[in-house]
Amino acid sequence: QVQLVESGGGSVQAGGSLRVSCVVSRGTTSQSCMAWFRQAPGKEREGVATINGRVGGTAYADSVKGRFTISQDNAKSTVFLQMNSLEPEDTAMYYCAASYITLWYNGPCGREVSAYNYWGQGTQVTVSS
Repeated sequence: QVQLVESGGGSVQAGGSLRVSCVVSRGTTSQSCMAWFRQAPGKEREGVATINGRVGGTAYADSVKGRFTISQDNAKSTVFLQMNSLEPEDTAMYYCAASYITLWYNGPCGREVSAYNYWGQGTQVTVSS
């Protein structure tokens, strides 16, 4: 069974940066759609960023474009989310998600919860004003 483990969350001041990591075990990022979701109390889970692990194409929610960057290290089966210029509105539990894709698929990976069947436990990111 594929397992995803997030780390790197914490508490930062507005304007600060964090990098969260997701290590995939018993799987590979190179043949997966990988995504970061976040969920704040009382709000729906939101797809923040995705990456096609085979070709590297990325997609972002409008709210984080220009501030967040998703990347991967296939050798370490790890996906990262670099978060810069953090805002209090970014405060949420951040979840890593994965789904395997066809070897030949090179299109974008979706930001819908239903597109992913493997999930990590989450890592908390708190941004204070």
